[in-house]
Amino acid sequence: MPEFQAAGVRPVAISVDSTQTSANLRRDAGYSFTFLSDPATEVIRRYHLLHPAGGPDKHDIARPAEFLVDPHGVVRWVNFTEDIRVRARAGEMLAAAQKIQ
Repeated sequence: MPEFQAAGVRPVAISVDSTQTSANLRRDAGYSFTFLSDPATEVIRRYHLLHPAGGPDKHDIARPAEFLVDPHGVVRWVNFTEDIRVRARAGEMLAAAQKIQ
């Protein structure tokens, strides 16, 4: 987290999970960044990340993605994948953030 803060990055996670489920994950995993709950998929749809019926019980979920958004709301970097196992590494995101500062 100190490296992200030094690069001017504020991590935020958004999922379709309930507020309580997100809070439990955040606590259990020891994450210190903000988790937002979007069960109505309003934000998820805005970023075209909805995976209809992609959940284990066929409920809608968000596709994995990472974005760097500048203070003006402009998306400056995107990592998008169809595979939940493929995510951007922290170092990759930090390097991208430092390039766009």
